[in-house]
Amino acid sequence: MSLRNWDNKTWLSSKKYIQSFNTFLLKQVKLNKKSQILDIGCGRGKILGSLYSKLQLSKKPLGIDIERHKDRDKRINFKRIDAIKYLEKNTKKFDLILIKQTIHFLTFKKIKYLISLCKTKLKKRGKILIFTLETSQNEIPTFLLMKKMLKESLNRDKKIINFLTGIYSRIKKKNFLFRVKIPKKKYIKMIENRYISTLLDLNSNEISKGVDEINYKYEKILSFKDKLICIILQK
Repeated sequence: MSLRNWDNKTWLSSKKYIQSFNTFLLKQVKLNKKSQILDIGCGRGKILGSLYSKLQLSKKPLGIDIERHKDRDKRINFKRIDAIKYLEKNTKKFDLILIKQTIHFLTFKKIKYLISLCKTKLKKRGKILIFTLETSQNEIPTFLLMKKMLKESLNRDKKIINFLTGIYSRIKKKNFLFRVKIPKKKYIKMIENRYISTLLDLNSNEISKGVDEINYKYEKILSFKDKLICIILQK
């Protein structure tokens, strides 16, 4: 099972979230209408598309993904390709390379190689921004098995952050926070669609039991903070 269209019909695809995320992003890196942007694991490209409009970019930003998602944003150039394969062949330089909530799919060896490739594709003042879930105080609503799986995933994310911090001296960390308010029925639908990678390996019976737990455990409206860690690397 894959995460195709994973951000569709969630708070991650809302205008409010995308505007908030891009406001945060533009505080971390200076971009203008001539900037070249690459998004690795771009999904449907809504964040990139919003940046295109906000900055009035002269050229469409590039989004790459191994999945061909529905309803892709028409304001971006999209390539269905593995990031490492693309970077090995590509000679283009970028002002920003964005890697949002995808790096945990890679082995540590591939992470190191991917980042080394990204660094060679940066312009003089370019930056790599890597986003991952906040590892210690995450508030995502869960059921028992989901919580266990998420804890294991977050522990790995923590190791990835420590791994990158140990390799690169010029590294900064920032925190992004978005306040979510969502009807429980809508969140349950997201769980049934396995909106997060920790749910991918659960069978239909486990998901069904999890939905029952969510129904019992939470009020009709869920309110929580979606927290991300942003790792900033320069050339």
